Amino acid sequence: MKIGILQTGHAPDDLIEASGDYDQMFRDLLAGHGFEFETYAVVDDIFPQSAAAADGWIITGSRHGAYEDHAWIAPLEALIREIHAKKQPMPGICFGHQIIAQALGGKVAKYDGGWAVGHVTYQQDGKPLTLNAWHQDQVVELPAGARVLAGNDFCKNGVLAYGDHIWTLQPHPEFRNEFTGGLIEKRGRGVVPDDVLDQAAQGLDAPVDSLSIATFLADFMKQERT
Repeated sequence: MKIGILQTGHAPDDLIEASGDYDQMFRDLLAGHGFEFETYAVVDDIFPQSAAAADGWIITGSRHGAYEDHAWIAPLEALIREIHAKKQPMPGICFGHQIIAQALGGKVAKYDGGWAVGHVTYQQDGKPLTLNAWHQDQVVELPAGARVLAGNDFCKNGVLAYGDHIWTLQPHPEFRNEFTGGLIEKRGRGVVPDDVLDQAAQGLDAPVDSLSIATFLADFMKQERT
């Protein structure tokens, strides 16, 4: 099965050597599940010819806002709608979660409650799900057809689904604790309040549930759909 990775941003240059760029993080997360991958750096205006270029798609995170005026946003939204119409599997993570909602008629905005950084926990199917987060933007209005599967008091629309082929998540299963710690020091200072960063850094020794999400995503991509 071929997975097209729609890369919407780049990791900081001084963290790429250790962790890889955002597309590589998803390749690593889903390694061993038999997928073939191809990256399309849409942030650099590199797009597939159509949704038919892959069997399924993943949209990565980004430092950009879905509502910002970038030339690649509108064509990405059009591609999202094409993938949706074809009912191809399409997980979206962080920015991917947001841009899918926006492309399908929802609204994304900066949350006036501030930032989520480091470990966040959602309740999904009655079980806690803990992952690394890095966001201020949120999906604040749902598009038609979106179902809320999980969230918390800070981010109520944390996990969304559309039909049986789109599943989106606000935090980052692909972010290891080490990478999040690097973001705190390399990208966070002067942008995110220091107390938020310091509190997040103190919790990075605890494990996260990336492995269970990797298994879920692999099964989701391979699921038979009519």
